[in-house]
Amino acid sequence: MEESAFNALAEAELARIEAALEACGVDLDLETKPGGIVEVEFDNGTKVIINRHSAAREIWVAAKSGGFHFRPVDGQWVSGRDGQELYALLSNVVSQQSGESVSLSPA
Repeated sequence: MEESAFNALAEAELARIEAALEACGVDLDLETKPGGIVEVEFDNGTKVIINRHSAAREIWVAAKSGGFHFRPVDGQWVSGRDGQELYALLSNVVSQQSGESVSLSPA
């Protein structure tokens, strides 16, 4: 996939992630930074960083529980490590770090 095509795909997904986080009902602060970076901060001071990594053609998630990499596969973003889907992972890490049960899906 060309870098420009990947960047457009990843930017659209990051926008969907932001919308899903804003609608999840958890008290959190979202900040979008240049270069395709979304920073999520919770009341307890912990953060989740979601960003596109153009060279690897992946979306990366850094959370308290670890780092995760996702590639586009058949219309979904899937972990190369264990096949987990991006929104399932985000639901888990947001639930863990916020202390509230969250189920995220593409908006």
